[in-house]
Amino acid sequence: MNKRVDYTILGNLAILAKKNNLTNPEVYAFIKEVSKLDQDMQPSILELLSDLAKKNNFIQPEYYDKYNVKRGLRNSNGTGVLVGLTEIGSVEGYKLEENKKVPAEGQLFYRGIEIKELVSGFQREKRHGFEETTYLLLFGALPTRNDLENFNDLLDESRQLPAGYTENMILKIPSKDIMNKLQRSILVLYSHDETPDDLGIKNILRQSIQLIARFPTIISYGYQAKAHNFDNKSLFIHPPQRGIGTAENILYMTRSDNQYTKTEAETLDLSLILHAEHGGGNNSAFATHVVSSSGTDTYSAISTAVGSLKGHKHGGANIRVREMILNIKENVSNIHDRGKLKDYLLKILRKEVFNKEGLIYGMGHAVYTKSDPRALLLKEKAHELAIEKDTVDEFNLYKNIEELTIELFKEMKGKDVHIAANVDLYSGFVYEMLNIPPELYTPLFATARIAGWCAHRIEQIVSDQKIMRPAYKSVHVHKNYIPLNERM
Repeated sequence: MNKRVDYTILGNLAILAKKNNLTNPEVYAFIKEVSKLDQDMQPSILELLSDLAKKNNFIQPEYYDKYNVKRGLRNSNGTGVLVGLTEIGSVEGYKLEENKKVPAEGQLFYRGIEIKELVSGFQREKRHGFEETTYLLLFGALPTRNDLENFNDLLDESRQLPAGYTENMILKIPSKDIMNKLQRSILVLYSHDETPDDLGIKNILRQSIQLIARFPTIISYGYQAKAHNFDNKSLFIHPPQRGIGTAENILYMTRSDNQYTKTEAETLDLSLILHAEHGGGNNSAFATHVVSSSGTDTYSAISTAVGSLKGHKHGGANIRVREMILNIKENVSNIHDRGKLKDYLLKILRKEVFNKEGLIYGMGHAVYTKSDPRALLLKEKAHELAIEKDTVDEFNLYKNIEELTIELFKEMKGKDVHIAANVDLYSGFVYEMLNIPPELYTPLFATARIAGWCAHRIEQIVSDQKIMRPAYKSVHVHKNYIPLNERM
């Protein structure tokens, strides 16, 4: 018999005792104590409703196979269900041979240009590339020098927030979660737009450019408000600067002294580029397509994408990596001893330690098999920044985790099994070296990915006006209505 039932019975006995022993002081004390225990142990209305909701919203797993449901919009061979067409981005991590996935080196294309080629292009010219990448994603072509200058001017003109917005929207109603603050802030911008519901491409482009430009300002100010109100830190609000671009503005606005090095700016710029787009099938881009197909406004569509990215299964992976690294440091006596590190990683995989989910965060990907091109590029830049920051030992820890995880998977599952580091393994480390607080990790992801979201929204509206309306098979059992006084 459980405690809840025990105390309910005691409560009934207490009532009986009270009835038959009205003058006994000890009984009063007993009644008081038992009543308190009974009240504490009784389920609340919300708990009862929660149990009911769980019971009546559980679908038997065998039904998914019976009706050939593509759970997670994935085919049985692990590939994604084809639901649309896009020219914006392409993720290639395997080949299909006889309907089976065959591992391959990963490739990421932005408008048909391979990401390594795109990055090496602006790196050779020793300049930042996020704005150029954003232009490419939005308009489908690389900008000329004059195009890029004009586009940068448009972004600079839009970085400032509307009058009174910073005080009223950000400082007066801070949030502990910057993604929550970002999502609310986007929706409030609707009220500052004279034509928020105009679905003409010219108007959507204006809105998109303004949002792309304002995201760095919103997340920077949102973090300052959070740090001041919840962490008792000094408040400083730096206005965005013209002519320095997105990455440098983020560093400028989030640091009290506005100072940063060339390598720091280059590293953050690269991180933004690598997170800017990842095909139409990723959760937040797909959410943008779905919501945009309904004919809603830009602010609603982009806030939906932010809500999707906020989920720990999508945008918060680098935070999980950081938590795992901290746990490893706490529990491995010598993190530079590869043998001890490997032993602990094995315990993580066996669900014995850390969060007991059996995952080594930052390793593996839904599409990439042999390699994630974003991880390769960011790893190289991370090493360069680590040399500048004198944190090469820390870099080697991440590198060892990558190499040892690959070894463990081959030992446990066979030499033909492939797993590779994904971009999240090194992005959190990069942000840590940049002294960016963890609260801004996912908002930075959003600040990069909005370029892709806006591109996908425009593509949806231009190319496919049909509202997305997939099918769900009902598996309910027919029931008759029961009058209120007859229900049990």
